[in-house]
Amino acid sequence: MGKYAEVPYEEKLRLFMEVKEDPRYEEYLHGCYECGVCVAACPSARFYDYSPRKITQALSREDVELIYEQMNDDIWNCSQCYSCTRCRRGNSPGGLVQIMREVAVRNGLKSAKEALTGYTRVVYKIHSTGTQVSPDMLQPENFRDWGPYVHQVSREVEVWRKAIPPETMHTVTTAWEVGERTLGELYLIWYLSGVLDIIREVDAGVHAILEEVIEEVLEEKGYDLSALERAG
Repeated sequence: MGKYAEVPYEEKLRLFMEVKEDPRYEEYLHGCYECGVCVAACPSARFYDYSPRKITQALSREDVELIYEQMNDDIWNCSQCYSCTRCRRGNSPGGLVQIMREVAVRNGLKSAKEALTGYTRVVYKIHSTGTQVSPDMLQPENFRDWGPYVHQVSREVEVWRKAIPPETMHTVTTAWEVGERTLGELYLIWYLSGVLDIIREVDAGVHAILEEVIEEVLEEKGYDLSALERAG
């Protein structure tokens, strides 16, 4: 029955079909020769029990049970470096993993919530300020999926901070300022595109805060949110 026998097969199949119906799916998957080139090139395979080849094989066979298991246990070990795209067959295991991750996030899988726990503050800062955060936030306890590299970054954090533009005074808030008009446009895009709904599936608390902030700004700018929702 597989590792997640308690989950109905119909639910596993639904998630696989959501992956398969992604417009990028056919571009990223062309079958597997089992040559191992992707594994040899994969940095994550050196540190984790992870194999990009197994991802491609499972999807090629449409092994619904294994695919569901991978969406819960394996895909979060991928570093998304796309070294695996050197595949002789033209597969992109990293691209397939990206699709699987997006489906996991949209559907609020437990694995997605756990994997993104360390990024909660990052998500909040980006969506509330419209820009990236400072390197100070890259700490080993929050970014375990970075492997040994995050330890190197955290050790040199004072050096990294000096790369932040001087107008922010090397603080931990943002890397640069975003204009009020630009931020309002970003808020409108996020509000209408469903980005906030995706965040809600991962962290309801962060979603509630962001929704309140974004709705308040949009209303101040004269947008009729009820009309926008009806139009959407």
